[in-house]
Amino acid sequence: MSDYRIKGETGEWEVVIGLEVHAQITATASKLFSGAATAFGAEPNTQVSLIDAAMPGMLPVPNRECIRQAVRTGMALEAQINRWSRFDRKNYFYADLPQGYQISQLYHPLVGEGQIEVLPDEQDESSAKTIGIERIHVEQDAGKLMHDQHATMSYVDLNRAGVALMEIVSRPDMRSPAEAGAYVRKLRAILRYVGSCDGNMEEGSMRADVNVSVRKPGEEFGTRTETKNVNSVRFVMAVIEHEAKRQVEVLESGGEVVQETRLYDPDKNVTRTLRSKEDAHDYRYFPDPDLLPLELDDAFLEECRASLPELPDAKRKRFEGLGITPYNAGVLTADVDIAHWFDGLLDTGAEPKAAANWTASEFFGALNRLDKSIGDSPVSPAQAGELLKLVGDGTLSGSLAKQVFEIMLETGKSAGEVVEERGLKQTSDTGEIDARIDEILAANADKVAEYKGGKLPLFGFFVGQVMKAMAGKANPQVVNERLRAKLG
Repeated sequence: MSDYRIKGETGEWEVVIGLEVHAQITATASKLFSGAATAFGAEPNTQVSLIDAAMPGMLPVPNRECIRQAVRTGMALEAQINRWSRFDRKNYFYADLPQGYQISQLYHPLVGEGQIEVLPDEQDESSAKTIGIERIHVEQDAGKLMHDQHATMSYVDLNRAGVALMEIVSRPDMRSPAEAGAYVRKLRAILRYVGSCDGNMEEGSMRADVNVSVRKPGEEFGTRTETKNVNSVRFVMAVIEHEAKRQVEVLESGGEVVQETRLYDPDKNVTRTLRSKEDAHDYRYFPDPDLLPLELDDAFLEECRASLPELPDAKRKRFEGLGITPYNAGVLTADVDIAHWFDGLLDTGAEPKAAANWTASEFFGALNRLDKSIGDSPVSPAQAGELLKLVGDGTLSGSLAKQVFEIMLETGKSAGEVVEERGLKQTSDTGEIDARIDEILAANADKVAEYKGGKLPLFGFFVGQVMKAMAGKANPQVVNERLRAKLG
């Protein structure tokens, strides 16, 4: 149970959250009912077919790949796949909707109930919570109005009209901004693993409608508002926080929450009224007469299931089974590109726990410092595997490995090349180590006497001096052994 509460003048209030996530099917380069392109950033109205523009006599034809990707997504969410589904017309007038209706699925969606397990607190395994999925339906997107192109008129760009969307509707199971944030992050990760959507919220290929209501704990659900088209995890959480507090203030001042659609202004961090909330009957839904129902056969469903990759939860469990800590396993599986990179590192034979620790600290730290993503990392999994192998076999100490890694980042060279060129091998030559130890002990006779007199923490000082004298190239284990022998 979430302990998130809004503290009002009349006591504590609980927030109830449901999300409708619109995910663009980016696995195919064409639209839901036409062959027009869907590339982001194209010049306005350059990706519009006669079907998208609603020219008379144009008939829609379902894109098989869009249906396949929606089914695969449903399977990844452990959802019911409906073998029989149907498209409906949602009728409304708006300038960016050439047909005067949107083809969607209301009564018989492609995908039914499913679920996602989220971890609101990544450090606390006990915070895990299952969020229900109510349905996934496939629909076409509308176009876009452009208000900044002319002083007195708005222009219409139909590039987005007809683009395939999956609307993923959650149950009202979330009770805090943290749970909603974890849900969106996990859903985005699953979509990216499956490959059905790139999850790019900045480009609008994934956006959320945020439904929020408040109630006194244990009471009936309150009246909800819907904040449209929120395009980042941070903004989803901010909308919930603001909207819940606003509703509490309205109720405690004797007012009523109005069921309505709102917009979020990220600059002012407020939501504002867009329009009163419509119900299904306002749209006069009816079955689309131009489209036959979708009927899925066993072979199609089996192919969809067989094509699914190892998903985040399964990958995380596999990593934990290799001795990797739950936290590191979570970090390494949160993004599909990171997971694939790390799997590549494991394929080199790297010891899993050491590899995970190094990746989560040294490697991610370097990427952050260089402002690079995993996709443009200057170090490949194979190069990282070679570096860790040199640490494992004693060729490099921890400090030398850091030096070598920095040079690899700068030059793109392999660890072996750097070690050979710079002479950075760790030495276990006891003769050379003994000679340096003798020099250090002779130069610090007073500290030797103190150590032998019981000041044992001075041992670390001697180790440090020897390592410094050997420019960090001495094997620390050998240094420790030889020092203990000589100090008695």
